[in-house]
Amino acid sequence: MMSSSPVAPPDTPQAADFRRTIQNPLKLRLFMLRSLPMAYLAGLRVRDVTPEQATVTVPYKYLTKNPFRSIYFACLSMAAEMASGVLALMHISSGSPVSMLVTGLEAEFTKKAVGLIRFTSTDGGQIGKAIAESRITGEGRTVVCTSIGTDEAGDVVAVFRIRWSFRAKR
Repeated sequence: MMSSSPVAPPDTPQAADFRRTIQNPLKLRLFMLRSLPMAYLAGLRVRDVTPEQATVTVPYKYLTKNPFRSIYFACLSMAAEMASGVLALMHISSGSPVSMLVTGLEAEFTKKAVGLIRFTSTDGGQIGKAIAESRITGEGRTVVCTSIGTDEAGDVVAVFRIRWSFRAKR
């Protein structure tokens, strides 16, 4: 795990291009249909992405519900993972190839998830730094990202900690 404080990564032209692409509703849907079909079916949407943070939403609907009339935890997990994953993809797009893999997951559920749930990860600085270090050293780096899910009233419904591993490809 990274121990030093995160530094905001530079906003590269490639990162800006990635953000424009991922925030275009049609291009995002095509990407998800091709690469993340379950996220597409669940209705996940990237609402905001900057070099430092990303927000992904998941709606309560027929395909995301559970028998308890709330959003199934696996759908919440997809949105939480995607919030930090889109940050990683953006930083990876700015340079040489880097492998990324989820190596751990921890979750806390604090309130019934109904309506539109927003997951926000503010770990872009840590992710960008880990990717840059891996590119320099060729060694793997690990970052624990936090994605906080809030409902339409602003109440926290879940907190996910996702452990990502990054390793520059040679």
